[in-house]
Amino acid sequence: MSDHPPTFLEGRTVRLRPLRESDAEGPYPTWLNSMEVTAYNSHGVHPYTVASARAFIDSATTREDRVILAIEDKASGRHIGNVSLQSIHPVFRSAELAILVGDVGIYGKGAGTESCRLIVEHGFLRLNLHRIHCGTFATNTGMIRIAHKLGMKEEGRRREAAYKNGDYVDVIEFGLLKSEFIAQSK
Repeated sequence: MSDHPPTFLEGRTVRLRPLRESDAEGPYPTWLNSMEVTAYNSHGVHPYTVASARAFIDSATTREDRVILAIEDKASGRHIGNVSLQSIHPVFRSAELAILVGDVGIYGKGAGTESCRLIVEHGFLRLNLHRIHCGTFATNTGMIRIAHKLGMKEEGRRREAAYKNGDYVDVIEFGLLKSEFIAQSK
């Protein structure tokens, strides 16, 4: 079996592909130990090792309630992050969107938004989801921008729901319906 899975979804600047074993040997394990990468998310609480990355990669394709994909920069072929639909509920037809961009050199250049748009479109058009939601720290301006660019609506705020770097932070909840996504895509 090849360690080079094919592209699953492709955009203008990114490819989304299945995670592969060799990703654990690259920069991926270091992202979840980086103060800069984990500053605005729930990661960075426990050390993340190559073994942790291998275990996560091994589990990424074994459950049908999630789609976890590596984000690859098309120009360089580098693994720059992961994006997922998780907690896919077959009756409610809903899922949670999550993204981790580990390569800080590409922050603010649109790769996160493009990756999220690709997987959200997949969720609505291929998985027949009705609703996709996400929650993010109120301090995570990058994810808040992505949510707005996707057309997500702010649905609520969980006050001081997370603890990060010595402070309690609010978690903002966003949601998007399939009908809203299709209407804005026309």
